Amino acid sequence: MPKYVIERDLPDAGKLSPSDLRGVAQKSCDVLRDMAPRVTWQQSYVTDDKIFCVYIADNEDAVRQHAERGGFPVTRISTVRAVIDPATAE
Repeated sequence: MPKYVIERDLPDAGKLSPSDLRGVAQKSCDVLRDMAPRVTWQQSYVTDDKIFCVYIADNEDAVRQHAERGGFPVTRISTVRAVIDPATAE
């Protein structure tokens, strides 16, 4: 299945408390249980004003459905075409 990076604009995301983040993660997991195995959440990165999420999904529409069902903003969905790291340079 394709991998996607989802960019979510969320002002003050970096100020969310651990409890807030737990609540967001729980909501996401609740929605994902109903959508399995069409969508899998790998991880998310919280920055000052955005959250970047990595998902594996059947297609972009499944990612959008997850966001709609969970009430999560979607600024941009990008398909991952390749993954590189320092080992790629060798």
